Amino acid sequence: MRSLLRSQAVRAMAGRLSWGLGDQAVSSITNFVVGLFVARSLGTFAFGMFSLAWVSYGVVLNLSRGLTTDPLMVRFSGVSTESWRTATAKATGTALSAGVAAGAVSVVAGLVVGGPIGGAFVALGFVIPTLLLQDAWRFTFFAAGHGKKAFVNDVVWGIALIPALFIAHRWFDTVVAFILAWGISGAVAAGYGCLQAGVRPAPRGTLDWLKHHRDLGTRYLIENVSNSGSTQLRMYGLGAIAGLASVGAVRGAELLLGPFFALLMGLSLVTVAEGARVLQRAPHRLRHFCAVLGAGQAAAALLWGLALLLVPHDAGRFVLGDVWDPASELILPVTIGIAAAGFNTGAAAGLRALGAAKRSLRAQLINSAGYVGFGLIGAFLAGASGSAWGVALAITSGSAVWWLQLHSALKEHLTSEKEEMRTS
Repeated sequence: MRSLLRSQAVRAMAGRLSWGLGDQAVSSITNFVVGLFVARSLGTFAFGMFSLAWVSYGVVLNLSRGLTTDPLMVRFSGVSTESWRTATAKATGTALSAGVAAGAVSVVAGLVVGGPIGGAFVALGFVIPTLLLQDAWRFTFFAAGHGKKAFVNDVVWGIALIPALFIAHRWFDTVVAFILAWGISGAVAAGYGCLQAGVRPAPRGTLDWLKHHRDLGTRYLIENVSNSGSTQLRMYGLGAIAGLASVGAVRGAELLLGPFFALLMGLSLVTVAEGARVLQRAPHRLRHFCAVLGAGQAAAALLWGLALLLVPHDAGRFVLGDVWDPASELILPVTIGIAAAGFNTGAAAGLRALGAAKRSLRAQLINSAGYVGFGLIGAFLAGASGSAWGVALAITSGSAVWWLQLHSALKEHLTSEKEEMRTS
């Protein structure tokens, strides 16, 4: 009987993970297509401008997740439908509020900067609110175990993106046009998410949500922003040191790793919820779950990176245009860095499942400092190539920090459980 129940649990987990991979595959394809259009249409320099706006959006996205969907995934995975609906309304409302605030800052910053770069940030400011709302729906669906709805939502975004990109490319062919096309199609999916969930975002519940989840939200906010913020600082620093063309080259190499990012991000949608379930059923199995998860992602990244090294030069230029030449030289260091990051996400998922926000924050801050420091030192020494190798070294050496923090957090949790059993 016990083996039957375990088998059923494994099958259920596999099903949820499959929807996570499928959903992120669609999401990554849409992001890849947008990047591909910009790279092929506008060249390395304009792609560098687009990349600066993209990484800036990543900072805001991670800020929103830290305050909203990260606490929701920890505390409202597998709960009753009524509890989920109440939490979802407040969480998505908070994401929308964060988007409005961040969008206003982006617009003001764009107007101050002016020029093509400023125009890109103004456009980004207008589309940020609904992009954050769409992302929040995905996580709320996975918290409820409804991964299929998240998958369908991203399919809707992909379908809406086709005519939007066509119009942007046909009549405008500018960075601003592509950003608006990407954002407006995302707004379509955000609206559809409201219909799927049968829940209306409640921005009025923002303060209540932040108050009740500030113990996790504050730390996850700092952790997430330090992660994406370090990427932004590294890109800005690389642009200042080596030029926007170097930023485009690095982003191009990362774009080539798109299919692996689909795996990495797809699993991240469900691993915290699955880790929480493992912790509830069998806490001693959490370490094994995290190790398998991290090793699997690292292996997938290495295999994909090695495959990219074998791509013929003409085929690469067909895909990325002029961006291929500088980007192809960075495939090896970028692959090593992403493989190490994939391995680290196993430990990060375990720390999130344990609710060990202090330890995950500590690990992230240490790794972010290394990421920025080594990335900029490398840029100063050898441009885009030096920056890529510096980042690979920083992420690889930071693995020890993540896994030591997971070991300590799990040990504390098991000790606490034993003490509770003795006193009860």
